[in-house]
Amino acid sequence: MRANPFAILISTTDAGPYATHLPLFIRAEEERIYMRGHVARANPHWQYLEQEPQCLTIFHGPHAYVSPTNYGERESVPTWNYAAVHVYGSARIFSTMQDLQQMLNELMGTFEPAYREQWESLSETFRDNMLRSIVGFEIVATKIEGKFKLSQNRPREDQANVIASLEQSQDSVVSRVSRMMREQRLGKIPANKEDDKEDE
Repeated sequence: MRANPFAILISTTDAGPYATHLPLFIRAEEERIYMRGHVARANPHWQYLEQEPQCLTIFHGPHAYVSPTNYGERESVPTWNYAAVHVYGSARIFSTMQDLQQMLNELMGTFEPAYREQWESLSETFRDNMLRSIVGFEIVATKIEGKFKLSQNRPREDQANVIASLEQSQDSVVSRVSRMMREQRLGKIPANKEDDKEDE
């Protein structure tokens, strides 16, 4: 979640699902996960959260197309490897200047700490106008689901071929899939059966 903080926030409304793409600050405290961010006041999403606090946030990690040419068995089909986290939670809205500034400090500290000095040097009128144009929210996670599809169901030789294929890509998102597969020790062909048992 922290490595991929640009998430999709989804709410249920009378007209159907409503989604907003936005960056989030993630905080873990006393075995709870908190997510904080903001939307433009002109975006009705904050009103939907106010009416129905239960929401879903999706964090998308690296993902990549996987060609069947990587498999030893000819009768195979294409697929997609990916990592994602679904966070279900309950939201609360806030809009006081103090709360909004604290939330912005958290976001600036996460994405560009050096910008805080520039922000504080801007005129008070400008900063107040910017703060009045947004509405903040905090979501307390109630359930977290991780989904990692990384060719776990394929033979080790096929996994090794997938890793070799993806790591050649110039696209960093694609090559990160191969790195994640290596981190999970996929594609590692054991020297003997005892090594194989250790991996299981």
